[in-house]
Amino acid sequence: MAKKTKNNVVFRIWFFVDDEKLLGKGRVELLERIEKGGSIASAAKEMKMSYRQAWQMVSEMNQRARKKLVVKQLGGKSGGGATVTEEGKEAIKCFRELENKTRMFLEKEYKKLKF
Repeated sequence: MAKKTKNNVVFRIWFFVDDEKLLGKGRVELLERIEKGGSIASAAKEMKMSYRQAWQMVSEMNQRARKKLVVKQLGGKSGGGATVTEEGKEAIKCFRELENKTRMFLEKEYKKLKF
């Protein structure tokens, strides 16, 4: 009896601005976690990356995008935090939509292959 295997296609999508990375899977996940938790530090911790690395990624995204994707609030009584802007939410949405459309297309085309 032949062993049943699961075949799939793996792909990565990157959005670039002037040959510089703007968004990819990890950066979008970081934005989603900032949106959920309201903090770059907590998002970094959840993703097992340093705060410095997460802040660098946010800084790069903010510099390369037309408008800031994340705004940071300084500490105080409430302790500060970060907010994903409307532009950031739209970037997440556009990325995830393209990712899903690409996945569906590639899976459909892959099934046509005879190997």
